[in-house]
Amino acid sequence: MSALAWQQHLLMLPIVVPLLVGALLIPVNEKHHFGKYAASLLSTLLLFACALLLFRWTDSEHWPGGIGVYLAANWSAPYGIALMADRLAALMLLLTAVLALAVLVFAASRWSRIGVHFHSLFQFLLMGLNGAFLTNDLFNLFVFFEVMLAASYGLVLHGYNVERIRAGMQYITVNLVASFLFLIGVALIYASAGTLNISDLGARVAALGADELRLLKIGVGILALAFLTKSAMWPLGFWLPTTYAAASPPVAAMLVLMTKVGVYALLRVWLQVFPGGNGPRADFGFTALFYGGLLTVLFGGVGMLASQAPGRIAGYGAIVSSGTLLAVIGYGQPALIAAGLFYLLGSTVAMAALMLLIEFIDRIRTPGASLLAVTMEAFAIDEKPEEPVGVGIPGTLAFLGLAFAACAMVITGLPPLSGFIAKFSLFHALLNPETGAAGPNAWMLMTLIIAAGLAGTISLMRFGVRTFWAAGAVVPPRLQISEVAPVAALLLLCVGLTVMAGPVTDYLQRVSDSLHQPGRYIERVLGEPIVPNPPEGARP
Repeated sequence: MSALAWQQHLLMLPIVVPLLVGALLIPVNEKHHFGKYAASLLSTLLLFACALLLFRWTDSEHWPGGIGVYLAANWSAPYGIALMADRLAALMLLLTAVLALAVLVFAASRWSRIGVHFHSLFQFLLMGLNGAFLTNDLFNLFVFFEVMLAASYGLVLHGYNVERIRAGMQYITVNLVASFLFLIGVALIYASAGTLNISDLGARVAALGADELRLLKIGVGILALAFLTKSAMWPLGFWLPTTYAAASPPVAAMLVLMTKVGVYALLRVWLQVFPGGNGPRADFGFTALFYGGLLTVLFGGVGMLASQAPGRIAGYGAIVSSGTLLAVIGYGQPALIAAGLFYLLGSTVAMAALMLLIEFIDRIRTPGASLLAVTMEAFAIDEKPEEPVGVGIPGTLAFLGLAFAACAMVITGLPPLSGFIAKFSLFHALLNPETGAAGPNAWMLMTLIIAAGLAGTISLMRFGVRTFWAAGAVVPPRLQISEVAPVAALLLLCVGLTVMAGPVTDYLQRVSDSLHQPGRYIERVLGEPIVPNPPEGARP
C-alpha cells in the first residue's frame, strides 16, 4: 500500500474541522454574528455528513471487522497515536452531530449573541467530544477530555449571572480534581503495563505478573474515579443538578451528552482490558460498577421527587440515566449492552429536548404563579375552574404541552415511545439471561428502574400541572421557528427510534457483539501497517 485511502483520512475530519473553524472564528468581531453562525453551522453539517459516512462504512464492514484505523504521523501502534472508528464510535459521533445541530440552531436567535466566543467554544467542545470517541489511546483520551472540559467551562459561564458563576466555579473545581485523578491513573497504568494504547493494553495485561497487575488495577481504579465523576455516579455526581439548573438551555443540552462520555470511556476501556471469562483480570470492577449504578439510580429518583425547579428535575433525571447505564455495564451480560445503548440514545435525545424546552416554559412561568400553585397544593384549595367551552388553546401552548408530555414519557419510560421500548428490552434481557434464571441482582435493577420511573413520572407530572394548569391565565410566549424546529426534530427522532426499534436494536446488537470481541480490536489496531516510504528513485 503506497498511500492511505481517502476514507481513512476521514477519521481525522471530526477533530480537525472544528479545531480549525473554532480557531478561525476567535479573531472575528461579534458584530459579524451571522457570519460566525454560518461558519459554525457549516462546520457542524460537515461533521454530520462525516459521521453518517463513518456510520455506514463501519456497519457495512468497509474496513475489516468494521474497524477503521488511522495512524497519525505514520507511526505504528502502540508507539504512535492511533485513531479508531468502530460501530460504537460512529454511533456516538452521529449522536453528537445531531445534538450539536439542534443546539446550534436553537441558540442562533438568542443565546449565541450573549457574551463572546460562543461559536469558537462550541466548536472546541465538538472537537473534544469527537476526539474522545475516536482515540484509542488513554493519554490522548485525557487530552481530548481536557479540550472538551476547557470549552465547557466557558460555555457554562456564558451569559453569566451570579447563580451561573457560583455553579460554574463548583463545576470547574470538581472537574479539575477529576482530571488530576485521570492523570494519576494514566501514569500508574503506564508504569505497570508500559503502554497506553487501549488495544495494546488489552493484549499485554494477560501476561503481567502479580505485582504489575495489582498496580494496574490501582491505576485503573483511580482512572475509573475520573470517569465516574464525569458520569455523575453517586456520590461523585453532586455537582450535576446545580450545574444543569444554572447553565443556559443550549449548554445544558450539550452537558447531557457530556455525562455520557464517561459512560462511553468505561464501556470502551473495561470491555477491552477486563473482558468476561476466567483469570485474575476477568470482570474486575464490574461489581462496583453495578452497585454504584444502583445507588445512583436511587439517588437520582429521590432527587427528582425532592426538586421543584425544572433544571434540577432534569439534572436528577440525567443522573438516573447514567446510573442505569453504569449498572447495565456492571451487570456483565453482553445481551444487556445492546438494550442499554438503546436506552442511552432515547434518554439522551429526550433529556436534551427537555433542556431546550425549559427555555420556553420559563417564558410563561412567573414566581407568583409557582408560589400560588404550591400553596394551593399544600392546603388542598379547590378553585372552581372557568368554563372552557369555546376557548381555544393557542398553538404555542399546545406545542409546549405536547412536547413536554413527550419528553416526560421517554425519560420515565411510559408507553408507547422509545423510553418504554428501551426499558422493556432491558427487562427482557434481565429476565432471559444467557445461562440460568434471573438472579437477585436482576430483580434489584428492575425494581429500581421501575421506582425511578415512577418518581420521575410524579415529579414531571407535578411540574406540568403547576405550569400548564394551576398557573391561571397564561400568555402564550413568542416562539421563533429556529427555536421550535430543533425541539420538534429531537422529539421526532424519539418517535423514529420507536418506529424503527427493530433495525436499531439489530444494529446495537452488532455493536455489542463487536465490543465483546477484544481480540478483533487488538488485531486491527496493532496490525495496521504504516505507509511505506517511496522508492529512492521516486523521490523529488
